[in-house]
Amino acid sequence: MPQEEKEIALLIGPRQAGKTTLLIKLDKYLKKQGKKTILFNLDFEEQKIYFNHQIDLINYLNLQFDKKEAYIFIDEVQRLSNAGLFLKGLYDRNLPYKYIVSGSGSLELKEKIHESLVGRKRVFEISPITFLEYINYKTNYKIEKKINKFFLSDKVLPDRFLKEYLMFGGYPKTVLDTQFDKKKATIQEIYQSYLEKDIQTLINIDKKETFFRLVSILSSQIGQLVNHAELSRTIGLDFETVKKYLWYLEKTFIVDKVTPFYSNLRKELSKTPVFYFTDLGLRNFVLNQWATFPNTVTNGFLFQNFIYLLLRLTKKFAGQKINFWRTKDDAEVDFVITSGVETIPIEVKESELKDMTISKSLKNFIYRYQPKEVYLINKNLDKEIKLQNTRIIALPYWRLLLL
Repeated sequence: MPQEEKEIALLIGPRQAGKTTLLIKLDKYLKKQGKKTILFNLDFEEQKIYFNHQIDLINYLNLQFDKKEAYIFIDEVQRLSNAGLFLKGLYDRNLPYKYIVSGSGSLELKEKIHESLVGRKRVFEISPITFLEYINYKTNYKIEKKINKFFLSDKVLPDRFLKEYLMFGGYPKTVLDTQFDKKKATIQEIYQSYLEKDIQTLINIDKKETFFRLVSILSSQIGQLVNHAELSRTIGLDFETVKKYLWYLEKTFIVDKVTPFYSNLRKELSKTPVFYFTDLGLRNFVLNQWATFPNTVTNGFLFQNFIYLLLRLTKKFAGQKINFWRTKDDAEVDFVITSGVETIPIEVKESELKDMTISKSLKNFIYRYQPKEVYLINKNLDKEIKLQNTRIIALPYWRLLLL
């Protein structure tokens, strides 16, 4: 096996985002290529017996493959209490086996797992279905290479797909369900499973209702400042417990924390953050907004959360830091993309625009930081103007899919 492929491939992501399905498909693909493979799922007790000790698994693999090249798939590896050290031991024996491993967010929270696998792993995050993937699936992949034409010429389907995605999100099973009640039952099962299998196991929460209330409050405050002390008083938990719960919500892929933009990094880390959900369907379920669908899809902060998810994936911005900007006199910019010394402010407008309107807050940012370009993300307007030396680009949200 080539040396550059030796690292353990570690697939992480939220529960039921499709990690197991991906492993099964990879396993079948490699078998068709004539490769030797084996797939373990540690949810099954009869398969866990090979993982009591490293030597038990190695003896079994050597018996199956006679120490010849093979691909070893291990699903739900977080079921191992010593997952990091177990995988490190397998890797360090330098056997001709390539390990492809999946785990939920809890795997990343196991003590010392990162330091155990330093230099020995490549991490791939599996997220819920993106909006672009959703569109392609709903159109049977007929417009996969014609996205631009689809949004410009079709006056019905794009808006319908947007409303559906804003409400139900991108968990694969939710997307596949065709009935409203089934979608609701699926997302309820995903959330309940998350509470019982991930959170309960990790931090042994005695007061599930209190944790649920915390998630509900975050659901109602997406894109808005979240003050830890105020949150602590509201739900009746001490300050440090609130911080710990929020950290776990991040590490189990339920929310992303976005910090304010400062040229001074220390200030940025100490200031009040905002949170966005990684799946809109889960957010809406927690807030019980499915009961009022489709009226709730006009929520401006919901659209802002949607744009955040698009920005994370847009090739132009992927891998760059996403912040927001607020001042003491309430000037604000929804997102600030930073790459080195370059900054790109982005303002989000949920409504359809007739012409370019530059807010006072955005002008303040331009005058202060003199960015090369600014984006005004909206539903329909596609236009560009200049203010001083700054290009101000009004961009329909769907063009982010093409950047």
